[in-house]
Amino acid sequence: MSSFVIEGGHKLSGTIHPQGAKNEALEVISAVLLTSQPVTISNVPEILDVRNLILLMEGMGVKVTRLEKGKYIFQADEIDTEYIESIDFVKKCASLRGSVMVVGPLLARFGHAYFPKPGGDKIGRRRVDTHITGMVNLGATLKYNEEKKAYSIRVPEGGHLKGTYMLLDEASVTGTANILMTATLSEGETTIYNAACEPYIQQLSKMLVSMGARIDGIGSNLLRVQGVKKLHGTEHRILPDMIEVGSFIGVAAMNQSSITIKDVSYENLGIIPEAFRRLGVNVEQRGDDIFVPAQESYEIESFIDGSIMTIADAPWPGLTPDLLSVLLVVATQCKGSVLIHQKMFESRLFFVDHLIDMGAQVLLCDPHRAVVIGHDHKFRLRANDMLSPDIRAGIAMLIAAMSAKGTSIIGNIEQIDRGYEDIDLRLNALGAKITRQ
Repeated sequence: MSSFVIEGGHKLSGTIHPQGAKNEALEVISAVLLTSQPVTISNVPEILDVRNLILLMEGMGVKVTRLEKGKYIFQADEIDTEYIESIDFVKKCASLRGSVMVVGPLLARFGHAYFPKPGGDKIGRRRVDTHITGMVNLGATLKYNEEKKAYSIRVPEGGHLKGTYMLLDEASVTGTANILMTATLSEGETTIYNAACEPYIQQLSKMLVSMGARIDGIGSNLLRVQGVKKLHGTEHRILPDMIEVGSFIGVAAMNQSSITIKDVSYENLGIIPEAFRRLGVNVEQRGDDIFVPAQESYEIESFIDGSIMTIADAPWPGLTPDLLSVLLVVATQCKGSVLIHQKMFESRLFFVDHLIDMGAQVLLCDPHRAVVIGHDHKFRLRANDMLSPDIRAGIAMLIAAMSAKGTSIIGNIEQIDRGYEDIDLRLNALGAKITRQ
């Protein structure tokens, strides 16, 4: 298990570029299974989760060519259909969170797939009911395979997947993506209501359309898909990662530093810049860049009636839950108080115990809510030894350690590497002092 050793208290300056969006990458790379023709994808983040998904794809027979850093050609013209039903394949899928995205394409094109319980973060329950229900609604049958410890989902012998109307029980991003990919090769029209409409889904939809799919309502929560017989190859570029953009805003604020974040695709950031402004962080749009100036103090806003500010996650265009950990850490050094409400995952706030050990004033109300009373940079956090439980808590701990007095150690940084590419080297280029051990 590797660790980061962080010497805190260093001012940062300079320019940083966000990587490609992890969540989009997992979706669009899985979508290459829908065609036998080559698909070129650029701005691919070369992070652990994405590399593992690419290895999984190669294992099932996808030809992968790395043209240059972040640019790949995928061709799924010789898929080993026996292997994708093997115990070995199912076990590999179970250990990789992103593998859930290959189920829809495999079902749509080859008529069968396995649905193991996916691995990944230890942040509480991650339901897959929405995925499965959507595929069953399209005509797939579901059985549990005791030997493989996974659900077998397949098209009935001699049958076809057929479009239908469905109202999703939740606006699941991955669920919407899986159902959308399945529907592209189903007969007739599929209507998906209460669909997620995050930029990642919009990007996936645009890529599918460029492959020959017929999708209406892109960008809304009502998608209509006219099934087609087959899809063809295409070229696609992944958006900058909005979570990295928000993380870098948090890095600047916690260290009272001035940095420029380049080429952020500002129109796809939604409410993220405004969420930091509510904490008093000055976020300036400069073309497609963000400039975060150094500030002596950050004052948390109150609501108009004077009540305590609440920052909560919500489906797009609301605030992504992946940034609440970073916003919580930033709030520990702001002036004022804020309630952080993590609605989606019941264990994602448990990392605040480490922040309390560092001297932060945080009251964990329950698994979903925490009240933060900011120090206004009058009291620096203390160094601490910690273990990263998940990607987002890991980056939040790293940001806290960078501002702390003394030297901190963060273990289990493989979790951070799952979502952030060379984060130590990139932050060191801004003036941080992070050593990987």
